[in-house]
Amino acid sequence: MLNVMITAGRASMVMFALCGLIYPLALTVIGQLVLPFQANGSLERGPEGVVLGSCLIGQQWNGPEWFHGRPSATTGIDQNDPSRNVSAPYNAANSAGSNLGPTNRSLMARLLADRQALEAAQPELMGKLLPSDMLTASASGLDPDISPANAALQAARVANARGIPQVQIEGLLERHTVGRSLRVFGEPRINVLALNLALQRSNGSNETGCGL
Repeated sequence: MLNVMITAGRASMVMFALCGLIYPLALTVIGQLVLPFQANGSLERGPEGVVLGSCLIGQQWNGPEWFHGRPSATTGIDQNDPSRNVSAPYNAANSAGSNLGPTNRSLMARLLADRQALEAAQPELMGKLLPSDMLTASASGLDPDISPANAALQAARVANARGIPQVQIEGLLERHTVGRSLRVFGEPRINVLALNLALQRSNGSNETGCGL
């Protein structure tokens, strides 16, 4: 029995060293050397090194001069009443969808209100068929990307708000459109953070790592 326990203990120590120390350390070193941007959270920083956001997590963009991401149904704790949850879009600490079915009245009311708000901001969209990601939230609530069709419908609003030709905005969308992963998986997409950061730059070029 003692020999069995000693053998098991040795095997456990070896596996702990391999799987708990050597393997994680090796992956960390390789990640920092080969893909440091991705290994550190795909964080975009401003000129002074301040973190502006992550290419992997959506965030709230307010104002007509910005491209807006997919709606988020995440919630957070009410600071005034910890027993209640309140709407907290893109809350990375509580990734979740609304879990409301397609016939749920609350969901239909939210979609109708969002549609009315969208048409008030962009009257040209009234009565048009819209891409699903323009009104519906995802299962994670943290989508950092939108479809090219979604972005194209926002181009006129952004161009008018910034006082620049719409064709310039459309060119920016083309440069920031990422195709299917390995040309097979997923759908073409545009990273909202990368796109909005490019809008801030005078040359409008894609200097971010979000499209990689």
